[in-house]
Amino acid sequence: MPTTRFCETFGVDHPVVQGGMQWVGRAELVAAVAEAGALGFLTALTQPTPEALAEEIARCRELTDKPFGVNLTILPSINPPPYDEYRRAIIESGVKVVETAGFTPEAHLPEFRAHGVKVLHKCTSVRHAVKAEKIGVDGVSIDGFECAGHPGEDDIPGLVLIPAATRRLTVPVIASGGFTDGRGLVAALALGAEGINMGTRFLCTVESPVHRRVKEQIVANSELDTELIFRRLRNTARVASNSVSRKVVGILDDGGEFPDVRDLVAGARGRKVFEDGDLDAGIWSAGLAQGLIDDIPTVGDLVRRIVAEADELITGRLAAACRGD
Repeated sequence: MPTTRFCETFGVDHPVVQGGMQWVGRAELVAAVAEAGALGFLTALTQPTPEALAEEIARCRELTDKPFGVNLTILPSINPPPYDEYRRAIIESGVKVVETAGFTPEAHLPEFRAHGVKVLHKCTSVRHAVKAEKIGVDGVSIDGFECAGHPGEDDIPGLVLIPAATRRLTVPVIASGGFTDGRGLVAALALGAEGINMGTRFLCTVESPVHRRVKEQIVANSELDTELIFRRLRNTARVASNSVSRKVVGILDDGGEFPDVRDLVAGARGRKVFEDGDLDAGIWSAGLAQGLIDDIPTVGDLVRRIVAEADELITGRLAAACRGD
């Protein structure tokens, strides 16, 4: 597999990223990703306190001596988490790579820079990606409309969004949304990206710390089995289709407002899905990539498979096509 600028900048062997996932980005998954030569991110806000995050970082270090990072998602809130303290825990723990998402990370960049921390910022539009590069991030992860979680409000799929972003940016760009295999990696490279980010695919692995029934449901689902909630509220999120997400869509389509669905979308209910395997306990994130997932491999097997398939495509079928074989 060719080494890209992303690998060189962020210190990993393969241009494959496991981005931050609430309730999922824990030490056992992230360490397995690191051991496979890819870049995994612990999810800071999965941990209830900055002190707990420091403990999770230490636990991850017990499982791997390879590079890994921490995701810090900055979102609007009536009672916001102590972001400065989470940032301090990341720095004091010696982590050298951070994935930021949500609001601009500008306020956090001076401290990260001062301590040699590389920042990969997740964006859903070209304009936000350009702004992120301007304020000094080291790389951008660009989320197409196919992705799980928050795809933004522009509804631009990766086939257009990735090259639209890469032709405007000079920092490494990682493509996100709908990626599961070596075919996707080669496609992303062809579109100008320097690697891929996968959420749903890593969610459905042996080491992913979620209930087996969640993984089996992802395998059973197709690309049609997601819902876009909060569209009317201009805070769109892509989640797995279940009785709860369909009810949320119906209430909002009928003129409801956020207070009318607040209890249905509570984070504690989504956490119950992952921990107990009750697939209708709450909403849970899943992307269109479900339609391309048909097994539950170990992380190591998955990354090896992606790299081998990408190599075969580049040196085999595509090279033969260029020669006219």
